[in-house]
Amino acid sequence: MTTRGLAPARTVLDNGAVIVAKESGKTPAVSINLALRAGSIGDPPGAAGSTYLLSQTIDRGTERRPASEIAEALDDRGITLSFGVTRHLFSVVCTCLAPDVEFVLALLAEIVSMPSVPESELATRKGEAVTTLRQDEDNPAIRAVERLMSLLYGSEHPYGRPARGTIATIEAATRESLLDLHRQRFAPGELSVVLVGDLDVQHVFDVARAVFGSWSAPSPRPIDVPHPAPAAERRRIVIPMMNKSQADIAYGFTTITRSDPSYFPFWLMNNVFGQYALGGRLGDSIRERQGMAYYVSSTFDPNVVEGPLLIRAGVSAANVDRAIASIDEEIAALVRDGITDKEIAESRQYMIGSMPRALETNAGIAQFLQTSEFFGLGEDYDVRLPDRLHAVTRDQVHDVARRFLAPERATIVVAGPYEG
Repeated sequence: MTTRGLAPARTVLDNGAVIVAKESGKTPAVSINLALRAGSIGDPPGAAGSTYLLSQTIDRGTERRPASEIAEALDDRGITLSFGVTRHLFSVVCTCLAPDVEFVLALLAEIVSMPSVPESELATRKGEAVTTLRQDEDNPAIRAVERLMSLLYGSEHPYGRPARGTIATIEAATRESLLDLHRQRFAPGELSVVLVGDLDVQHVFDVARAVFGSWSAPSPRPIDVPHPAPAAERRRIVIPMMNKSQADIAYGFTTITRSDPSYFPFWLMNNVFGQYALGGRLGDSIRERQGMAYYVSSTFDPNVVEGPLLIRAGVSAANVDRAIASIDEEIAALVRDGITDKEIAESRQYMIGSMPRALETNAGIAQFLQTSEFFGLGEDYDVRLPDRLHAVTRDQVHDVARRFLAPERATIVVAGPYEG
């Protein structure tokens, strides 16, 4: 029997905006996931964090209504808008009752197309952003990862810059600079809106056409994101934070793009290495058997250009060197021997079995469809995914390990009560 899968409906408006809708009767609600290809890679030179700051102010007033009116209308309906910024996307997500879909879509269209960024609201949000940055500066885990990304990509590379900026760049931002950023990067041709829940697909398309269809702005020139050069040697940096009780290790490599044919073998390899069960091989060795780490895992983040494989661990200062040596050993074993038949079978089963859990909620489905839209994976990606994983062989997994992982080319940052 053929599996139909999610089978969402998709339409493209005359101005280039993409609308994706999936009817689901699980609850009398609708989850909305709106994304614009206007992420932090578009921050102007010397103004890192501008897109992040815009995300914190964009709902604080539009050309048609003040922040108080927007807040009151949302509160009356029990709706919270959540804003996020990644390297490539500016997103807004929320869940509303089915009768409120028309209102929410109209409000979102207004917010993303005509923000006013009032001076008083900007001052408040800048203060909050600076507080967040000061907290980040005092967080060893954040410091370690941000420095690692800077080393892997370079401090001026869009992936190497801090997405939230610095205290200096946030304080230097102005209403005019944020509105200029909005004019340059926000356009209907960069927009995709995914709706999942108790809805009528054609009605949603008609509403979206009415509220987003009149938005007219030229699509910005694509930003050329440089491909990073792989590290040629081992690098190790220490950020002493002697007032902390724990040291955080960030250990990583640049890897592949999301469109690389090696994506599925690499994804499965990372699951075996640092994700499955309590943290894969890393968790079993460093946390369970040796008892050295408060946490340890690896994450694989392929993107438009080569994304990172990040290994993160939290340990006592006395165990930093042993933990790094153990990571080296696990990588060396993976490169030397590959993974076992049992590991590939169990990880494949886990990854395929976790898909239904990820798609249990309307919000989960909406996020999945938004990711599929961004990377051009196709509307039947959920149906094809299990077969793609079943097709991965041990030799393919071993090949990506040999090609991309090598302790002698690792970049390592340690932040915490440790001086090296």
